[in-house]
Amino acid sequence: MNENREAVSVEGLRKSYGSLAAVDRVTFQIQVGEIFGMVGPNGSGKTTTIECIEGLRQPDEGKIRVLGLDPTRDVYELRERTGIQLQSASLPRRMRVAEALDLFASFYRSPVDWQPLLESLGLSDKRRAYFSQLSGGQQQRLFVALALINKPEIVFLDELTTGLDPRARHTIWDLVRAIRSQGTTVFLTTHYMDEAQQLCDRVAILDQGRIIALDTPTNLVNQLGMGMRIAFQVPGLSGVTQSGGNGSSARAFNPALIGVIDGVQRVEQDKDQVVVYGEGSGLVSAVIDSLEHQAVGFTDLRTEQADLEDVFLTLTGREIES
Repeated sequence: MNENREAVSVEGLRKSYGSLAAVDRVTFQIQVGEIFGMVGPNGSGKTTTIECIEGLRQPDEGKIRVLGLDPTRDVYELRERTGIQLQSASLPRRMRVAEALDLFASFYRSPVDWQPLLESLGLSDKRRAYFSQLSGGQQQRLFVALALINKPEIVFLDELTTGLDPRARHTIWDLVRAIRSQGTTVFLTTHYMDEAQQLCDRVAILDQGRIIALDTPTNLVNQLGMGMRIAFQVPGLSGVTQSGGNGSSARAFNPALIGVIDGVQRVEQDKDQVVVYGEGSGLVSAVIDSLEHQAVGFTDLRTEQADLEDVFLTLTGREIES
């Protein structure tokens, strides 16, 4: 990644609809060659932001440059150099895949040969299929092909995998990585935190129209200082807590004895589920030793590393809705 060149520069972007500030003085830059993600819940301002950058919406305030150009004044030049996949897009049901590609290729001065592109996207056997005959994942791959048909320097992908099954999502992820490996800058918006963590070099977290955090996924997670989570179940624990039930194993459980273990930051309980937050190479074995010493029976023990979902929850106090 070339860190000395900016593909996109946004300064003080603001866009309102009546009294609602959908985007409120947003500032960030995207470097040439990176996958940059903007994440946040539905209604956080992601699509408005990306559409202002694409030149599809007129901002109320702020300065935007894409490849050094103004998207409101240099529309035609930018159309030749950028690719756009919209959040909500469709084609006529009876339009064939090859017909759509020929049509979009006619929009540009120097389109690529779309047949190798179609093959690289796994759609070569669908060239004569109608749009209505494609699966959701195949339709999304077709829209990506249409966005790449002019060999853009930067491609905008808005909520690319919404509604897709896990297998189709992972196929699209591989596609995004391949796009970047060919030298194209990628700007994607998503409300899937795992998607941003898997794909993006840097992530901007948007909430209520404002960027509340911007860094690499690793740095954002490390800044939490949460380390890992150790989750397990103590059968009957909720009954002991609520009504003094008689499960001996559950009655023996004392969260304070877990809390004093070196490296433990906090212990949370929800019914029979216990979650221990902390860090340290010996933390898991120390928790297990403590449970065995207390003669507490436990099941379904698992460890999880903190992720972008935890970052969002910590910063906003609520979970993101898928």
